[in-house]
Amino acid sequence: MEKTNVMRILDQKKIAHKEYVYPCEKAISGMEIATVLGQNPNQVFKTLVTVAASKKNYVFVVPAPCELDLKAAAKAVGEKKIEMLKSKELLPLTGYVHGGCSPIGMKKFFTTVIDESAKNFDSIIFSAGKIGCQVEMSLENLSKVIKFYTAEICI
Repeated sequence: MEKTNVMRILDQKKIAHKEYVYPCEKAISGMEIATVLGQNPNQVFKTLVTVAASKKNYVFVVPAPCELDLKAAAKAVGEKKIEMLKSKELLPLTGYVHGGCSPIGMKKFFTTVIDESAKNFDSIIFSAGKIGCQVEMSLENLSKVIKFYTAEICI
């Protein structure tokens, strides 16, 4: 198995995590990923990148079955309004493609908010930075790699 940058970062920092690789050529939904991995969909999170009216970018990590509540998300980061980043802007901004975006290892760090529900699990599963690759880890271990806070940001 070829390691992704996310996996290499976690290995370098000796942070405990589990890796999942599954055959997949194009982006699939978080719900489909949960099915492929045989995992609780509420424990499988997707990474969403937004842009605010202030032109600042923010990262939100939400459970697969949920949608990002844009008003709650804006409030969580102290902005008046935010919207989803256009798909074509994702790769140049983050270094990741749609369906393979991870909160770890972006080109630069953006304020990151994880949905409060993540605290209900010992670990969460999210993209390892490439379509077909996921990592699972505790929030405590994730906090050793990136700064984030939690808030209620789902519909």
